[in-house]
Amino acid sequence: MRADGRMDGWAVGALAAVLLLSAHPPIRLTAQTDPRLADAVRIAQAGQLDSARAVVSRLLRTLPPTDSVYPEALYTAGILSPEPQLVARNLQRVVVEYGLSPWADDALLRLTQFHFAQGDPAATVQAAERLRRDYPDSPLRARAAFPAARAYFDLKDEPNGCALIREALEGAGEDVEFKNQVRFYAARCMESSAAPTTSIADTAARRDTAAGTPPAPSAFTVQVLAVRSAAQVDELLTRLKVMGFDARVVRDTSGLFKVRVGRYATREEAHRVQARLKTRLGGQPFVVEEP
Repeated sequence: MRADGRMDGWAVGALAAVLLLSAHPPIRLTAQTDPRLADAVRIAQAGQLDSARAVVSRLLRTLPPTDSVYPEALYTAGILSPEPQLVARNLQRVVVEYGLSPWADDALLRLTQFHFAQGDPAATVQAAERLRRDYPDSPLRARAAFPAARAYFDLKDEPNGCALIREALEGAGEDVEFKNQVRFYAARCMESSAAPTTSIADTAARRDTAAGTPPAPSAFTVQVLAVRSAAQVDELLTRLKVMGFDARVVRDTSGLFKVRVGRYATREEAHRVQARLKTRLGGQPFVVEEP
């Protein structure tokens, strides 16, 4: 157990089962509809986790992936798994391979909670933001917003953290315990909003004006990706944002979405950022000279 109360290593796998076996919040969480999986959940609730996992594993081996029960079985395997890697893998498969199933938003909520417990704020935010983007009508958004807000606070991003705290409060409904947890952090947002905020861009503009010279034009940027899928762009922008990069999208006349990072005065500075991006993201980022 870490000093901040979060779990590391193999203990996170046990947390997934705890999330299932604890009382569900008073919002819609998809209940197991297949009798075999419902039985597995009841066995797990009785403390026989190994037997419950065996039931689900046997079902996954016998079901074809095209069966409508398959994503339900994957989801159940994810929340019962003792291994952190299996928790993440099974839940991710539900999201990626069965995104239209009723289990996808539940899987994203569980991933948000899982990554936060594991102490990974970037992955926490990414899972929650995907839930908010891809399933805007899901009643689980508020529940995912709370750990995501705390993850944003860990990343020193108060504005986004406070925005999600407000969303969590608005969607808390009659859950008094959850509402009280969120209100604890809402007080932090009230304190920060009382102080005047000044953006880096505003500060730089005032400094340049005071010096009597216009801001120097930025001539170089780093291009990370060029695709036609807006969804792929949104996911990358979220990742870059939580990693601390100033990312934006440029759309050219052919319809390509180009994700670019920063605006730098020298090519050398842009090359340093390019090297960091390649190390952290992989791929082939390259420096672009802009007019």
